[in-house]
Amino acid sequence: MRIIESINESIQTKQRILDDAHLVEVIREVADTCAETFCDGNKVLFCGNGGSAADAQHLAAEFSGRFNYDRAPLPSEALHVNTSYLTAVANDYSFDEVYSRILTGIGNEGDVLIAISTSGNSANIIRALETARELGIITVGLTGATGGKMKELCDFLINVPSTETPRIQESHIMIGHIICEYVESSLFPKES
Repeated sequence: MRIIESINESIQTKQRILDDAHLVEVIREVADTCAETFCDGNKVLFCGNGGSAADAQHLAAEFSGRFNYDRAPLPSEALHVNTSYLTAVANDYSFDEVYSRILTGIGNEGDVLIAISTSGNSANIIRALETARELGIITVGLTGATGGKMKELCDFLINVPSTETPRIQESHIMIGHIICEYVESSLFPKES
């Protein structure tokens, strides 16, 4: 039955992440980096296309709103949420420039950009990572197995060990939630 196969594929992908000590360590390093970024007064920005844009918006909201419990908001945003900006820049310049242009306007040295692309090859994401590096923004890539062209542009690469988009995206949101939970509990520890 396809439903059972899909669930098993998702479990197997997550088990491969769990079994990869290096990948687990990179996730921890990214969480630590995000926590330090917020402590330094900087922000965590996200970008992606399609389902990855939805994940970017979801994770930014976990930081800027709340995750598990009430606490102060953290400065975080998905770069595609202003549709007037997005459509104007795509029309007047190129869709490849939508993220890099806004980064130039609002990004600061010491910020973090979490770029999400299952293939690792989206032109606008590549351009955003290039711009981020020029600006001194820490770059994090959430990709599929190969990392694509993004892998050379990321300070931290979290490449989910799968080539199937649904399994990669399911793992991206799990990893994002782990990072949010880690940051929240580090910066706002609950009293015992």
